[in-house]
Parts: sequence; C-alpha cells; structure tokens
Amino acid sequence: MYKQTQNKIFIISEIFFSIQGEGTRAGLPCIFIRFQGCKLRCSWCDTPYALKFKGEGKIMSSDKIIEKIGKFSCKLVQITGGEPLHQDNTILFMKELCDLNYTVLLETSGSEDISKIDKRVIKIMDLKCPGSKMQQFNNYDNIKYLKKKDEIKFVVSDKKDFDWAQKIIKKYKLKEKVSAVLLSPAFQSMNSRKLAEWILKSGLDVRIQLQIHKFIWDPGQRGV
Repeated sequence: MYKQTQNKIFIISEIFFSIQGEGTRAGLPCIFIRFQGCKLRCSWCDTPYALKFKGEGKIMSSDKIIEKIGKFSCKLVQITGGEPLHQDNTILFMKELCDLNYTVLLETSGSEDISKIDKRVIKIMDLKCPGSKMQQFNNYDNIKYLKKKDEIKFVVSDKKDFDWAQKIIKKYKLKEKVSAVLLSPAFQSMNSRKLAEWILKSGLDVRIQLQIHKFIWDPGQRGV
C-alpha cells in the first residue's frame, strides 16, 4: 500500500466537475476527487480503474489538488475512490477543505475507522451486502460515529441483499442515526422497479437511489 509523506502527497485517480449522481444531493453540481486504491473487490464495482494502489493514478500534493478544484465555480466537493481512507492524511486534507469553506462529502466503504473525521465532513458510508462478496469488511463500530447529517448506503443486487439490509437497518436503528438510508440497485444486475416494490411492501422508511449520472451520460464514461 502506498504511504504518504508529511507533505500530504496523495495518489489521485481523477478530479472532475460534474453532477452529483447519488444521495440526498443528487442533481447538484459537485467537484469529485477520486482517490486511487482500495483493498476491497466488490462484485459490482463500477470503478475498477481506481482499485490498484500501484501503477495507476497520479501523484499530487494537497496544494495542487486545492489549486485545481479552485478553478471550478463550486463549493461542494466529494472525496471518493477507491477508498479514500486507505491513504494517510486524507482526514487532515478533508479538514483543510472544510477550513476553506467547502462542503465536503466523504464516500467510504465503512471498512476503515471514521472516528477521527472532522465533524463538518458529511459521511456517506456504504455497508456491504452479501452480494458484494465483501461483507466481512464491514466495521460496525463505525455506526456509533455517524451523525444525523450523515448517510448510509446499501447496494442491493438481489432479494437476499434486500432482506439483509432490512435486518441491519432495524438492528442498528439506522433511521434514527442518519439523515438518509439509501438503497441503490446494483447497476445492470438489479431491476430498480423490483427494488422499489420491495421497499414499498416492506414499509421501510428509506430512499431508493438511482445513479442519475449513468442515465445522463454513457454508464462507462469516466470523468462524469
């Protein structure tokens, strides 16, 4: 795994300005900073180019990243990956962005400790369902560090995933802890209408989310 220096050096897969495609801010203009590298290998991963820790991505300092995003007329930033928390100093970098008056969203797998993240950062934590084949990496201790403004996401690939998500939502009383519980159909493998029908039948107070950027642009297109 790549280790950073004290100068806050990161491996970045890509930086781009687009429309937020997921979560409660879907549809808003947003700057995306995609960190390179992830130890998980979810079965439905849609960013396989961001998984390797070595041989991919571009080495950038925090100053260069801030200089680049400053060129966009936007103060909403999403830190994504890969898994951003696999790289050292990501937490310090997010604090720096908050200090610069950015609204910072962190998309994280939930496998890494989130306890030391600046309270201003909005965490969007992805709990891995059985269909991801990465369920064993869920760190349930992280749930106690979630705040009301945060969000939890489940990517659902079949009925087994949906039933599992239901149990976790109820067991940990997730609706009481965060602003939104999001159920997202695994793209091209889970029928969104069927997932919507399961939600309605279950009576769960959750939000179905579709990755709207994949309907605006080609699903395989990068930088959107």
